[in-house]
Amino acid sequence: MATGFALTELTARYARAVDRREAATLAALFDSDATFVLPPALTGTGAATELRGSDVLASAVVDAVSHLQSTRHVVHQQVIDVDGSTAAGETYCTAHHVYAGRNGFRDNRIALRYHDRYVLGDTGWQFSRRELIVDFSEDVPVTVPD
Repeated sequence: MATGFALTELTARYARAVDRREAATLAALFDSDATFVLPPALTGTGAATELRGSDVLASAVVDAVSHLQSTRHVVHQQVIDVDGSTAAGETYCTAHHVYAGRNGFRDNRIALRYHDRYVLGDTGWQFSRRELIVDFSEDVPVTVPD
């Protein structure tokens, strides 16, 4: 049970680090040679893109959201299978991307899942691989308080 909680906490810390644009915090959540896979739906290249190395992928993730008014990543259910010092899991998330549109603010909401692999290191559990899968998205007007 403690391992499951630690992995759930890891995914929550990931969401918070992205929302706060904390690249160093984000990098620390990944094994140094971790892989992050972005789907064609987000890259616009027609193929998945793999980022390698904790510093590289943390910088790329923060850069991808830095132009937005704000983000809010809400982590939902998570299924985890642990095998000693490694684990695999699937994490559901709703990612809110708030930006300034022509007639006010809008929220590009993305329902997504992460296929995750974890490794237990000297400092605790870290991501060794994170693959993002987009299920669907919608773009809606929102009100941002002053």
